[in-house]
Amino acid sequence: MGHDLIVRGGDVVRADGVQRLDIAVDDGLVSELSPTISTSGETEIDAHELTVFAGVIDSHVHFNDPGRAGWEGAQTGSAALAAGGGTCFVDMPLNSSPPTLDGPAFDAKLAALQGRSYTDFALYGGLTPDNLEHLEELAERGVVGFKAFLCPSGIDEFPYADDGTLLRGMEQAAKLGLPVLLHAENADITNQFIDLAKRHKQTDARAFLASRPVIAEQEAISRALLFAEETGCAIHVVHVSTARGVQLIRRAVTERSVDASCETCPHYLTFNEDDLKAIGLRLKCAPPLRSEAERRALLNELHGGQIDTVGSDHSPCPSDLKDTDDMLTAWGGVPGVQTTLRALLTLDVDHQRIASLLAESPADRFRLRNKGGIRIGRDADLTLVDLASSSTLTREELRDRHRLSPYVGRPLRGTVKQVLLRGETICRAGPNGPELVGEPRGRLVRPA
Repeated sequence: MGHDLIVRGGDVVRADGVQRLDIAVDDGLVSELSPTISTSGETEIDAHELTVFAGVIDSHVHFNDPGRAGWEGAQTGSAALAAGGGTCFVDMPLNSSPPTLDGPAFDAKLAALQGRSYTDFALYGGLTPDNLEHLEELAERGVVGFKAFLCPSGIDEFPYADDGTLLRGMEQAAKLGLPVLLHAENADITNQFIDLAKRHKQTDARAFLASRPVIAEQEAISRALLFAEETGCAIHVVHVSTARGVQLIRRAVTERSVDASCETCPHYLTFNEDDLKAIGLRLKCAPPLRSEAERRALLNELHGGQIDTVGSDHSPCPSDLKDTDDMLTAWGGVPGVQTTLRALLTLDVDHQRIASLLAESPADRFRLRNKGGIRIGRDADLTLVDLASSSTLTREELRDRHRLSPYVGRPLRGTVKQVLLRGETICRAGPNGPELVGEPRGRLVRPA
């Protein structure tokens, strides 16, 4: 008997190796992997001379539906993700209106994403001083984790977690069996340094960088690890910007058996603080970009396997919120959901490590049902890439709403030729850039 689909002859990348294989797909799942599949497929794709990765899982995006879709919505955001080889995202809870802080807010977000997302998606709930009594109902709805800020989030409706809130929230999350994700910067340090810069009317890039020093991140990570050790809660520290932060987490895992993992973002691996001064607000983020020495050290940690996941932290906004000379008050966020895979390829990250960072590890950490690597029984989420090609990114190729990517004008390795979600093509390379195929068909992914 034949198969629904066979992808033939690609170099298939998995965390345990790269092998030329045929991939059979039935009912949206990988059903056979073999150097040669003798039966035919109702549809066949020739992947010879292409590399096949599992679809990118971007476990850190801000798509803002409902309420702030003018900043970025699920349709444009997921289109950009698919154009960059992605098949699933996990949406942060804070930029939507209302934020995802209780059951009804979850329901509103789910309704806003269904029928609009080209890719599958999962959702985080928030952890704030205002919603500790709602964590259980969010878990029942299907969130895959709880996000907490240890400094102001920039969204008034999403206050940061003081120490008492964080400790109590971690105790509840541990009982619910879900991780807490942490924006780790010390609020007292950042608030005082920002106030100091404002009093001296210093608002340029140098002032912004000085307002969020490495020690603010270091202290917050250390405190979160101590709380995790006390409560038994699993934590995932997002957008770690320094090798020293990674090393703190690794030592806690190996020496104290803390259930902790960490993420970094492509912009911390690609750009440094001098790029922020040169390019400007398209590269403003928090924590900020660091020195070139810090960038290189962080990249070495990634090459060495000490970082668990890479997420884009795609957090765009309308261009007028970046049209200012005040680096301190302008909206921070780097649009990057379309370029994560190509950025890592350009940095010469080992292909097996990419498979782990962008698919297997996020699927395992957040228990994303049927997602992850290219394995029998998993969703047939596949990204076919021509590694022999490279090109300079143009604004016209971008599929997100505002197309303010700092990668525009930079050469990037690889061309995403075709992207399949559960065995169906959702994007392919066209003469004028990526072309979305069909209507949005993304589904909610709950914890396995």
